[in-house]
Amino acid sequence: MSPIPSDARLLAEELRTPLRRIYRQLRRDAHNDGIPPLRKQLLIAIIDQPGIGVGDLARQENLRSPTISGHVNAMVAAGLVERTEPAAGDRRRVGLVATAQGNDAIDAHRKRRTDRLAQALAKLPVESRNAIRAAIPALNELDL
Repeated sequence: MSPIPSDARLLAEELRTPLRRIYRQLRRDAHNDGIPPLRKQLLIAIIDQPGIGVGDLARQENLRSPTISGHVNAMVAAGLVERTEPAAGDRRRVGLVATAQGNDAIDAHRKRRTDRLAQALAKLPVESRNAIRAAIPALNELDL
């Protein structure tokens, strides 16, 4: 691993606190929809990768398959996710897809978060909003 420049370390220290605070505030509002945070995270992964299997989802989320299976079963029971037909090559492999209800729940979740963030941004002076806007390309370049 190459040495970290001191200005990068200082910037990381400065960024960590506001990013953590923003994330915590946005996450706090997310509990009002009745879907636990982990299930919401799994549902988003399923929406982003329709047909993903439980094993692949477990590896991606760095969780054990039995843990994921329990959450998937609960999401199926809640009408958020459904299992696809087994693949022709592997009759054991069943994919997962979000239902219309699951997609609607995530759309509503994203809208609430966007609205909350937009309300907070609207309270800032125009110069501060412009500074945040100017930082977006650099933030998008971060590879964590």
